Amino acid sequence: MSAFQTFEGKPQVLGAVPFNDGVNFAVYSKNATRVVLDLFDSADAKTPSASIDFDPVKNRTGNVWHIYVKGLKKGALYLYRVDGPYNPPAGHRFNFNKYLLDPYAKAFTPGSIFQSYNKQRELGLAGVENGKLSDLSNFPKCVVIEDIDFDWQGDKPINLPIEKTVIYETHLKGFTASESSGVKYRGTYKGLIEKIPYLKDLGITSIELLPIFEFDEFENGNINPRTGEPLENYWGYSTIGFFAPKTSYAADKTPGGSVREFKEMVRELHKAGIEIILDVVYNHTAEGNEHGYTFSFRGFENSTYYMLPVNEKQYYHNFSGCGNTLNAAHPVTTQFILDSLRYWVSEMHVDGFRFDLAAALCRDQNSNMQGFPFLTNAISEDSILNKTKIIAEPWDCGGGYLVGGFPGGRWSEWNDRYRNDIRRFIRGDESVATAAATRIAGSSDTYNHSGRKPAASINFVTCHDGFTMNDLVSYNSKHNDENGENNRDGTDDNNCYNHGYEGITMNPKIENLRMKKLKNFMLCLMVSQGVPMFAAGDEFRRTQMGNNNAYCQDNDISWLNWNFLNKNQELVRFTKEMIKLRKLHPVFRRENFFSGQKMEIEWFDHDCKNPDWAKLNRFIAFRLSGAGMTREDGAAENDFYIAGNTDIYDLTVTLPSVPRGKKWALVADTSVAGDLCICENGKEEILPEQKRYVIPAGSFIILICK
Repeated sequence: MSAFQTFEGKPQVLGAVPFNDGVNFAVYSKNATRVVLDLFDSADAKTPSASIDFDPVKNRTGNVWHIYVKGLKKGALYLYRVDGPYNPPAGHRFNFNKYLLDPYAKAFTPGSIFQSYNKQRELGLAGVENGKLSDLSNFPKCVVIEDIDFDWQGDKPINLPIEKTVIYETHLKGFTASESSGVKYRGTYKGLIEKIPYLKDLGITSIELLPIFEFDEFENGNINPRTGEPLENYWGYSTIGFFAPKTSYAADKTPGGSVREFKEMVRELHKAGIEIILDVVYNHTAEGNEHGYTFSFRGFENSTYYMLPVNEKQYYHNFSGCGNTLNAAHPVTTQFILDSLRYWVSEMHVDGFRFDLAAALCRDQNSNMQGFPFLTNAISEDSILNKTKIIAEPWDCGGGYLVGGFPGGRWSEWNDRYRNDIRRFIRGDESVATAAATRIAGSSDTYNHSGRKPAASINFVTCHDGFTMNDLVSYNSKHNDENGENNRDGTDDNNCYNHGYEGITMNPKIENLRMKKLKNFMLCLMVSQGVPMFAAGDEFRRTQMGNNNAYCQDNDISWLNWNFLNKNQELVRFTKEMIKLRKLHPVFRRENFFSGQKMEIEWFDHDCKNPDWAKLNRFIAFRLSGAGMTREDGAAENDFYIAGNTDIYDLTVTLPSVPRGKKWALVADTSVAGDLCICENGKEEILPEQKRYVIPAGSFIILICK
């Protein structure tokens, strides 16, 4: 029973929406026979303080159940229970004993779904297998959010042109969780705010956060074999709430505190000129397969939200590798995803999204890949999302591989071909120079079609998934022993090389080789056409001790160790200067592919002749023409000569001629140790020898014509 006065309510806006002197609740369920709204007095309440039944006639319009509860205010806590047919072969899994989270909830209280169920199972409480929790004290509750009085101080999304973007990928918590970070609010949105001066000084334009949508880190059941401690879902690719910033990442744990703190972080990043891109997971949820949990979508309308085999609807299509796949082609699910994206742009002011396993979003309701998916095109053309960055991880776990062909217009894509070819070339592999040249020139073989631009390619050598950049040059194989999977997890195809010793070493010869290769990676990223992205800490040699799949390591393995910042200032400075170089010179970030009709780019062999691409090996060289371009400082653009020698022998190259009155000056030479490896703008060293240059083994150079 409830003492609250209720009214019919409105179906137009799903979720919990305060207005006037109450709250309107609306949820979608096509086949439900009963919906109950449970209200709670506190986050740690064991049982509801009130329960409100929806009248199936008065409180239902079409497939939307709705009610207006007078007297409720923002900050109110609630859950649902929904009854209906339990018939898995028909796709229905209603269970009135289950407490359900609102799919449109804007925030949650602290707690854990998995711990709540598992704890009561351990205690042997009756009914828990059917979801009948007798103690909801640790079960998260939905929070009614109204934050219209937040002071944005005039903030708007930055929406920097994609071709001018330099992306820095990081985990929100891991960025400042270590004591070495020196921040007051470690591992939180506020902690990241404290590090904004560092990000601004580094020069990146956009920070890409691993999933911050609400997830439950306690779903991982593995044990660390070395410590005996339980492992967690650290990365967060298992979403529970698609409108809610993760509560545990907020220093403010009061109901709704995560929303306010997230907004503060966005506002302060924007003040520093830094965009925020969210890594989002719309391909699956945390409810798992047919043996998984029911805490939201499955309990409201399983057959709508999930992709089920046509003749075996008790099971789930699993193109995510995580047990289920959201039925993104269904109009209700499509609308849900669009509503979520619009919320994060309009209400939370984010600048863009990176879509995890985005090929799964291109499948129809029968799991077939579509040529013209409605959802990806709707995201591209949506009036609210129109200026945001949309980046696809263009594959899924069911064989969908859409690199170069992700459907939907203006999408950019993670380019794994860039990663693989650049890794192999810098390692010194045979016969990959042509492939590396193609990647550096913008991957036109992959993207130069249907009006696409070089910025369609997100160029990366490392990201959260795989080796850090330091580990890429420090290990020959993965070392995932502490993940509890007998080192079977994580890829074995790393294109890495330890340069003579596995792991950390004090050997100066090996260390010099590794530092040179790290500079090579950063140099290639910043001179390549397309959009560069690198993982946080790569600029100061962050290590995961050879773990290339640290998804479950919420500890020092994954957290940034800021002590490395001072130890590796040489690489930090090199990275800063390379970012400055890219941002100043549009010749490195062309809006269009090289036409081939002008001398926009010229390729050479080491004798400054046209290369024989069939024979070119362990060497590339090219000249970029700045003719007709204007630098960011208003000056006329320069020409550049870039060359890389990945052989084990030094190489003398013949330099191309320059116009009368001009000379080649050295911008960078990755073989040089210390600060002299790269020059600041305007301080480039004129070469005493203008016809030849010796490029040491395993090194790159950049020359500027001035």
